[in-house]
Amino acid sequence: MGTAVLAAAAVTAAPAGSTAPAAAAAPSTTQVRLITFNDLHGNLEPPAGSSGRVTLPDGTAVDAGGAQFLATHVARLRGEVENSLVLSAGDNVGASPVNSALFHDEPTIEFLNQLGVSTSVVGNHEFDEGFEELRRMSDGGCHPVDACQFRNPFPGADFEQLGANVTFADGGPALRPFDVQNVNGTRVGIIGATLEELPSVVAPGAIEGLEFGDEVEAINRTSKMLDTMGVKAQVVLLHQGDGTEGGGPDDCNLTPGPASEIVKAASPNVDLIFTGHSHAQYNCTVADPAGNPRQVLQAASYGRLLSVADLAIDRVSKDVVRSETKARNEVVTRDVPADPAAQALIDEAATKAAPIANRPVGSITGDLPRTPAPSGESPMGDVIADAQFEATAANSPHIAITNPGGIRADLLFPGSPVGEGDGVVTYGEAFAVQPFGNIMQTMTLTGAQLRAVLEQQWTPEETNILQVSAGLHYSYSAGAPIGSKVTEISINGQPVDPNAPYRVSVNNFLAGGGDGFSELTKGTEVVGGPVDLDAFLAYLNAHPGITP
Repeated sequence: MGTAVLAAAAVTAAPAGSTAPAAAAAPSTTQVRLITFNDLHGNLEPPAGSSGRVTLPDGTAVDAGGAQFLATHVARLRGEVENSLVLSAGDNVGASPVNSALFHDEPTIEFLNQLGVSTSVVGNHEFDEGFEELRRMSDGGCHPVDACQFRNPFPGADFEQLGANVTFADGGPALRPFDVQNVNGTRVGIIGATLEELPSVVAPGAIEGLEFGDEVEAINRTSKMLDTMGVKAQVVLLHQGDGTEGGGPDDCNLTPGPASEIVKAASPNVDLIFTGHSHAQYNCTVADPAGNPRQVLQAASYGRLLSVADLAIDRVSKDVVRSETKARNEVVTRDVPADPAAQALIDEAATKAAPIANRPVGSITGDLPRTPAPSGESPMGDVIADAQFEATAANSPHIAITNPGGIRADLLFPGSPVGEGDGVVTYGEAFAVQPFGNIMQTMTLTGAQLRAVLEQQWTPEETNILQVSAGLHYSYSAGAPIGSKVTEISINGQPVDPNAPYRVSVNNFLAGGGDGFSELTKGTEVVGGPVDLDAFLAYLNAHPGITP
C-alpha cells in the first residue's frame, strides 16, 4: 500500500518541477469556408418586387440582393476565415436585366472576377447564345458581331466553368469536369454537373453538337478520378434543384424533385452539394449511399442569399470531417455599405445602357405580376400571349401560346424612376420581362394536336401551365390522370374540332419542343414572325394604360 502511495505522489509531483510549459497540440483539422451563390442571371442592381425579397421563417420578408451588397457580404465572410473560396452553382448570365444583357453579360463576368469567384458550374442559361459564346465568356475577346461595347478588351472569366456531363457528339469532353483548389496546402476538389435535360430548356440551335449525360454517372466518375489523385475533400456544384413548400432560408421543406434523386445516389466520397436552377432556398441534411449525412443547399436566386459552408478537413486523411461541417444560408441584406468597386461597375453599366434602357415604351395602371394564380394563369402571361397574337396577325393565328419560363420579371406600378409614379414602362423594364430574343413562329395544328399540347402541361415530375391569348378557353381537372386532364376546349367561343386545322403562334423555343412540349414539333406550314421582345414592345405602344 505504501509503495502505491509513493508512486502516486511521484506522478503528481513531477509537473511542479517542470521549468517549461507543455507545447500546445497542433490543430488536427484545417478550416475551409465555401461561399456559394446560384442563378445570379446578371442581376447587378438590386432586383425589384418579389424577386428582390427573401422570405424568413416567420413568413415575413426582407429586401435582399444587389451586386454592391453581395460583394460587401462576401468580403466580410472571407475576412472571417482565412481559407475561403467563392463558388457559383450556375446561371450566372442569361435572362439578365438590360444593363448586363445589352453587353452580352460582360459586366456580370467582370463583377464575378471582382468578387473572386474561383469556380462555377455551367447552367442552362450559359448556353443561351451558344457554345462559342460560352467559350468567349471564359476566354475573353470581343463579340463577333457587336464587338466590345462595354469595355475593350473584354478579358473573359478568371474562373473555371465546369460541366462533367457535357460532351461533344463523339463523346469527348466539352468542358472541364472538375477543379482542384489548393487552399493553404489543403486540396479541395470541386465537381461541376449541369442538368441532364438541358436540351429541353434551351433552343436546339444553341447546343447543336453537344450532349448532356446523366448527372450521377458524371459525378461518380469524376469523384473517382479525384480520389485516385488523392483529393479526398470533394464538393459538387450541381445546376439542378428541387422546389420547396415555403419556409425560411435554412428550412428544408422540399418538394422532392430531380436534385433529391441525384443527391441520394451521388458518390459517398462527395462531402457537400450546392444546387441551383430551381431558384429555391433550403438547407438540408441528406444521407449519402453509405448512410452518412451530408449537407445540400441552395441560395434562392439573383444574389439574394449566400450558401456558407465551413468545412473541417483532417490534416492526416485530407478528408472532410462531416460531423464538424457547419452550413447556413445567409441573407444578402441591403443594410450594409455598398462595395465601392462593385458600385462603380454597376454605375458604369447603367450609364452606358441608359440611352436605351430609360426610353419609355408604354404604361400600366396596376401591377402585372408573372406569379400565377392557382389555375396557373398570370396577368403578365395574359399580356405576353395577347402581344404575341397581335404581333403575328399577318400569319392569321387563331391563338397564341407562350411558356411561363420565358417571362422573367414583373411590371410593377407605380413604375420606373423615369415615370415618377405614373406607371411608365421603360425599355429596360420590358427587356427584363422578355430577355431571350426568341423568334415568333406560327404553325398549323389539328384540334387533336392542340389538345395534346395542353395535356403536356402535366408530367409525373412537374406542372408547367402555358400562358394563352384571350381567344383560347379550356377546363382541366388537376385530379384526373395525366393525359386526360383537359376538357371543353374552345376558340373564340366555338368548340375545337379534333380534325380541323388551327393556326397557333409560339416562340421558336416552344416550336422546337422546349420545356417538353414535343407535340409542337409536329406543326406544319410554319411561318416566321418578329422577336418576342419586339412583339411585347409593339403591344405596349399600341395599348397605353394597360389594366391588369
